[in-house]
Amino acid sequence: MTAPGQASRSARADNPYSVLRRKPIGEIEPEVEEHSLKRTLGLWQLTAIGVGGIIGAGIFSLAGAVANGKAGPAVLLSFLIAGVASAAAAFSYAEFAGMVPKAGSAYTYGYAGLGEIVGWFIGWDLLLEYIAIVAVVAIGISGYFGFLVGQIGIDLPPWMLGAPGTGEGHVVDLFAMVLCLLTAFILTRGISSAARAEMIFVVLKVALVLLIVVLGAFQINTANYTPYFPFGFSGVMAGAATVFFAVFGYDAMSTAAEESKDATKHMPKAILYSLAIAMALYVLATLVLTGMQKYTEIDPTSGFASAFNSVGLPVVANIIAVGAIISILTVMITFMLGVTRVWFSMSRDGLLPEWFAKTDTRRKVPVRVTWLAGIGSAIIAGVLPIEEAAGLTNIGILSAFVVVCIAVIVLRYRRPDLPREFRAPLMPITPAVGVLFSLWLIVSIQNVETYIRFVVWLAVGLAIYFLYSRRNSVMNPDSPRRSAATQPGPARR
Repeated sequence: MTAPGQASRSARADNPYSVLRRKPIGEIEPEVEEHSLKRTLGLWQLTAIGVGGIIGAGIFSLAGAVANGKAGPAVLLSFLIAGVASAAAAFSYAEFAGMVPKAGSAYTYGYAGLGEIVGWFIGWDLLLEYIAIVAVVAIGISGYFGFLVGQIGIDLPPWMLGAPGTGEGHVVDLFAMVLCLLTAFILTRGISSAARAEMIFVVLKVALVLLIVVLGAFQINTANYTPYFPFGFSGVMAGAATVFFAVFGYDAMSTAAEESKDATKHMPKAILYSLAIAMALYVLATLVLTGMQKYTEIDPTSGFASAFNSVGLPVVANIIAVGAIISILTVMITFMLGVTRVWFSMSRDGLLPEWFAKTDTRRKVPVRVTWLAGIGSAIIAGVLPIEEAAGLTNIGILSAFVVVCIAVIVLRYRRPDLPREFRAPLMPITPAVGVLFSLWLIVSIQNVETYIRFVVWLAVGLAIYFLYSRRNSVMNPDSPRRSAATQPGPARR
């Protein structure tokens, strides 16, 4: 027997005029030729995109900073705790990916599980978050580039070396802007070309990390591991909160589900494989880092480069500096791919203008939104200091994790009949851990401006939803977009 409260919630969700109307799983995003993507990605290409999004600043920047100032040698435990928490969310993403092999990731999952307005808010939020992540990474790479250029004796004009206020004479971070536009160009060439570039960069990245581990293992001094908990276990947990942002990326990769050859089988595996590979490399790398150099002496900004310098291997340090640039570039590709697919899905659903959902007739990629994302990230990267750009990230990703973990619980009990290629273990404990850990990290954010930006952005989104999206949604029986969207698409092979 259905409880009255549950019955009323179900009625609201079934009402096609309600903001809680849900998209039936079997009807999500029918493939109309003009608004469809090309299925070309295999399991290992998807996994490479996931690894490319996860491994980046986590190893080359965060590991040293957390070891030096928060956790000491126990930074390894910080990564393990963050990895377990991230895995709780990853299992939820994997279950959804096996049920809904379509573009959009957290936006689509929230729409199907919790209702249209929830999906809208997560999608709207991820548009800003992913674009900001691309910009932050571009600024970070630009810093490495400026350093390396200076090392070979080339003096670039100060006006092009950073955003206003970041240094004397700085006007714009030109190299960061170029990187954002280059990433957009790569993605407009087609998903196959982007995946090939990502695969090459990821192979180089993994090879670099393995080089660090192998060479560094011969330089370990076990005395550097003492004391193991110089900041206590609270330092380990503080470190886990910091490095948590280095153990997601599979969420952006999951937006490419509609471009997978067999998404229901490959996507769950790719999500879990990418996180497992990244965690193994993180554990080995942090073990070597804190063994090579005393935690108090580790450089917070370039930990591995300074560690190899300290043991008399400056050539390796320079290789790491160059490799870090290449490695972090894959993060830009993964997250720009993510924002374009979320934007595309929202437009195809009628929540944003249909103009954005237009795909290139030959390459089957949403070229318009790709260039808009590239230009948007370039503007942020060019004129904002990295701290302010970073303030636009994190809280939105964590909010998406909360929504996906709750939605997977709701659908498991509301629709147990749905075919699932993968089932999150220990339901509902596993996704509940993901919810609690994500909420803890949201609450632990100390920057008030982050909350203000988040609330303002959501307020703008709320206005757009009620002025445009609710009326034009393909789920609205009176929407002018509904008849076109519900026409049967071409038969799938």
